[in-house]
Amino acid sequence: MPDFLPAPTLPATVAAPTLAQRLALRERPTGTPIMRQDWNELLFLHWPVPAELLQPHLPPRLQIDTHDGMAWLAIVPFRMSKVRTRISPPVPGANVFLELNVRTYVHLDGVPGVWFFSLDATNPLAVWAARTFFNLPYLRATMRLDEPGPELRQFTATRTHAGVSPAHFRATWKLGPPLPAAEPGSLAFFLTERYCLYTSNKAQTKLYRGRVAHAPWPLRTAQVLHLESTLIESHGLPTPAGTPLIHAGDTVSVELWPMRRV
Repeated sequence: MPDFLPAPTLPATVAAPTLAQRLALRERPTGTPIMRQDWNELLFLHWPVPAELLQPHLPPRLQIDTHDGMAWLAIVPFRMSKVRTRISPPVPGANVFLELNVRTYVHLDGVPGVWFFSLDATNPLAVWAARTFFNLPYLRATMRLDEPGPELRQFTATRTHAGVSPAHFRATWKLGPPLPAAEPGSLAFFLTERYCLYTSNKAQTKLYRGRVAHAPWPLRTAQVLHLESTLIESHGLPTPAGTPLIHAGDTVSVELWPMRRV
């Protein structure tokens, strides 16, 4: 697949969110969350991408979010646990599963968030519910998360969802020491402090926004020892050039609010 090629920055048609608008999303939303869950053993793999290569893959009203003129494309494997609704405790056999997403960053009306190209998961019930009730592009997959040595993690995944492009992922990484809290305005802040997600109907004629709340990510350094993936290519995107920017994330407890049409 061809590498991403440098391209001139196009004039922005919509103003990017201000730092104050980004910081405001740290505040817990009003109302009652519909779900709670923990996110564990997370790895952020980020590549810089010219914004004009990603913008055509978004619904018309969403704008690619950029940092210093560049968009970012990410692969994020992690483990979910303690998954429960506001009216039920964790259900044995359905409250712990693995997830792997491909994502970029967007904004609408001054509200920054995440756009998911796909969310592969090992829990068939979660896949069905997310696709049916939240318009999220969840896909069934088989996955494993192993610990082959001290501070070592190995994540493998194979997409099994019928009717979509196949994909696989395999990564081994070594965890490093904790990092200082991400400074507002920094690249680490831009990439990891995301408290909103966007989705659309299949025709991309209706947009929805959902809020999440959690403490800022406790980030660590990490070294990727092995990486192979066809996840990005499965969406018709070219393979990003160069090595990814890497962060590991320790556990955060997360609350999720209903999706609202915007």
